[in-house]
Amino acid sequence: MITGAQMRAARALLGIDQKTLAEMASLSLPTIQRMEASPGVVRANVDSLMKLVTALGVAGLELIGDDAPSTGRGRGVRLREKQP
Repeated sequence: MITGAQMRAARALLGIDQKTLAEMASLSLPTIQRMEASPGVVRANVDSLMKLVTALGVAGLELIGDDAPSTGRGRGVRLREKQP
């Protein structure tokens, strides 16, 4: 669903720290730290993952999965185009 690297990239695009992301997602700072330290796909309970993904979506980020259309390969994040 999301990798630790995607989480770090998302924070970098938004210009926020781990504490701010934790507040946005209504999660604890240790939870965000543990998730970001994951070497691959983040393993967490479904509720925590949904809170995280929802918070990133509200902030205007789109997660790119392995098989999602993109000009590159692999996973990533990108800012969504603003709707007129």
